[in-house]
Amino acid sequence: MSERYEKYVFNLDEDARKYCVETLHETEESRSAALTTLKQWAEDNPRFHVKVDDRSLLAFLRGCKFDLDRTKAKLIDHYTMRRDVPEWYAKRDPALSEIQDLVKLGIFVPLRRDHDRQLVVIIRVAAHDPKVHDQNNVFKAGNMILDAAVKDNEEAQIFGIIAIFDMTGVTFGHARQLTPGIIKKAVRSWQNYHCRPKRLEFINAPVYVNVILSIFKSFMSEKLKSRIQVHYNRLEGLHSVLPKEILPRDYGGEAEPLDDLISYWQQRLSECSDWFAEDEKFKAE
Repeated sequence: MSERYEKYVFNLDEDARKYCVETLHETEESRSAALTTLKQWAEDNPRFHVKVDDRSLLAFLRGCKFDLDRTKAKLIDHYTMRRDVPEWYAKRDPALSEIQDLVKLGIFVPLRRDHDRQLVVIIRVAAHDPKVHDQNNVFKAGNMILDAAVKDNEEAQIFGIIAIFDMTGVTFGHARQLTPGIIKKAVRSWQNYHCRPKRLEFINAPVYVNVILSIFKSFMSEKLKSRIQVHYNRLEGLHSVLPKEILPRDYGGEAEPLDDLISYWQQRLSECSDWFAEDEKFKAE
């Protein structure tokens, strides 16, 4: 199977190589052996229809610190979820109006500059109108932007993601959209995704945020729960965890404004149309 795909070559710097060895247990030898094992496993289990190019499999291996059993379990859950949740994973066309509208609102905005080599994403929980926008489409659009941001970002796959949940303007209408079923799907998608969420920072949280978070936490692993931090203000809490030089000006930072970032991701998503069409084929039978 591997002959159809380009063989992976490690081209990152020595610090990244050292991190891979010491934290992810990835060496040239372990990488080669694990990729061979996973490709054979995927061939023996065609019902999961796993994407078997080196880079795709390696992202999951890194997310599981090269534990093969954990990697197989995560792959099974990821590709099974892609089958079972078509409202998020089918018809992922950036040209769809419901996707374009949400992208323009800036519901999910990766920053252009990393922090300690981790990808930083601002998730604007209340950017959409709950009377107009379906919550499933919000998660679908967010997942599409995340895929576009990390598919060629090897550092995010190695060092992970910092998610900033901006709860500015959140209403009970937004909260009502987050049913236990939606929340369960969201947590499942975070936990079976190949890039590890290293920190979940909630800023400008309302007083009732713990009611919502308690539902989220009921579906989370202990490790993921430990990565949650709640701040009851918009900027002070954010500036305590991220340097101003990487943040948009709208967040008291020194980088490009939010509108420029939104325009960038609109264009980037459009450029990934063919990739999304091809990627949609990979899901469990």
